[in-house]
Amino acid sequence: MNEGSLRRDFLKVGVVGAAGSVLSGATVAAASAQPKQAREKFDVRTFGATGDGKSLDTPAINKAIDAAAANGGGTVIFPAGSYLCYSLHLKSNVDFYLGPGATIIAADAPASGRQGYDPPEPNQWDHYQDFGHSHWHNSLIWGENIHNFSILGPGLIWGRGLSRGSEDTVLPAGVGNKSISLKNCHNVMLRDFSILHGGHFGVLATGVDNLTIDNLLIDTNRDGIDVDCCRNVRISNCSVNSPWDDAICPKSSFGLGYARLTENVTITNCYVTGGYQEGTLLDATFKKLGHDPKDPHNGRIKCGTESNGGFRNIAITNCVLECCRGIALESVDGALLEDVTISNITMRDVTDVPFFLRLGARMRGPEGIPVGKLRRVLISNVVVSNAESKQAALVTGIPGHYIEDVKFQNIYIQHRGGGTKEAAGISVPEIENVYPDPDRFGPLPAHGFFIRHVKGLEMRDIEIKPMAADSRPAFALDDVDGSDFMHVKVPVNGPSFHLHKVKNFDLMQSRPLADIYLDIVEQKML
Repeated sequence: MNEGSLRRDFLKVGVVGAAGSVLSGATVAAASAQPKQAREKFDVRTFGATGDGKSLDTPAINKAIDAAAANGGGTVIFPAGSYLCYSLHLKSNVDFYLGPGATIIAADAPASGRQGYDPPEPNQWDHYQDFGHSHWHNSLIWGENIHNFSILGPGLIWGRGLSRGSEDTVLPAGVGNKSISLKNCHNVMLRDFSILHGGHFGVLATGVDNLTIDNLLIDTNRDGIDVDCCRNVRISNCSVNSPWDDAICPKSSFGLGYARLTENVTITNCYVTGGYQEGTLLDATFKKLGHDPKDPHNGRIKCGTESNGGFRNIAITNCVLECCRGIALESVDGALLEDVTISNITMRDVTDVPFFLRLGARMRGPEGIPVGKLRRVLISNVVVSNAESKQAALVTGIPGHYIEDVKFQNIYIQHRGGGTKEAAGISVPEIENVYPDPDRFGPLPAHGFFIRHVKGLEMRDIEIKPMAADSRPAFALDDVDGSDFMHVKVPVNGPSFHLHKVKNFDLMQSRPLADIYLDIVEQKML
């Protein structure tokens, strides 16, 4: 979909937004985080905003925000219209309300030497994470060190003029790369609006506590929602189409200048995909992307890759993944990643691996930090259909550093199959100090699960079902100590297990194999 058609679709009369609530309902929902006396309304048009989509409305809108803040709080109202803006500055105790038909549009970056988006603030720690994770002020809407505020729908934020950025590349002055950026805030609610073409991040929240993100509809050109070094986060009822990067992504970078956990996070009742042309989730035409390799169909839920501070108490449940990568848990920069539950998930048309659990040693952070931990993970009640078969589900630590205490229960994986006997003999590289990505490991010698450097594994009620015959074993275990398999069902016309340097292996009530316990195994095919 080109920019002209996007402009016609989203700027005509009624701008597409997520299913939202009326003002009174949204205000009531946010009231617990707002002073009760601060309910006065501040219409941006009263302060000079035109909403014509041509004139820069940045000064008028920031005046309305300042007036609400000076009042002790209030709601900044955006009536129907198209508000062309550079950086808008959020304040404590101030709500945004994007009414039906209201669109905030990120203006195009200015010509060289002219003022545009706020400049990226200095950050002496910016070499420990990508440029986009190191700066917050170069955004369409940003807030720092503020509290008790919300952005409410059902209008649209269109990041038309934002850059998507490129890893560590520094952006020129005046260029913005995030739709909403929050740093060191608390008591925040984002609800009921939509984001189109959000730039590097649709939502970036770093060091934000007591954060609610609910009922957002995001159709974007890079990450959808990133919560970084945040505590007490609720992400619910969101739909995200992000073909070229992750959809919902908890992280724990060193962007704040110290390692801070992302903890007490729930992600529930969400739909994520990387399979649709940008804009067609919003207008509900759902036009599929083609098979161009430049369109990786990413769109997944991932903890990582930034992993300095760690992750703890994470629950991902009742989510649907379609035409995208699977769920990833990654600790590669010295982070602790523990106490995670993933349950009631459906995945369809998975483009690489349904599960990627990786403990690595990239160690992008201050020197002297030890390799992290990945432990106590329970994954249950998952159905996967039509998955790519080049790689299996991948659970791997590194030599001397084990993933610990992982349980898979009630898992059904249907994949395309077709693996050869030659593929069953592939030696998989360790690549312990690089960016953690399943593709870097290449084809795997198993079609169900490849499991390496793991202590304490339980797999119960697991079925692996290739759609075409696959000559690789369903499970490959390498350097695994303590593994229990019960009620496992794999194809009868091929090998089931390849064991290498395995201790305390127990297989029970599984087809087509008989029960067996093995104390120590150097090399064995079952």
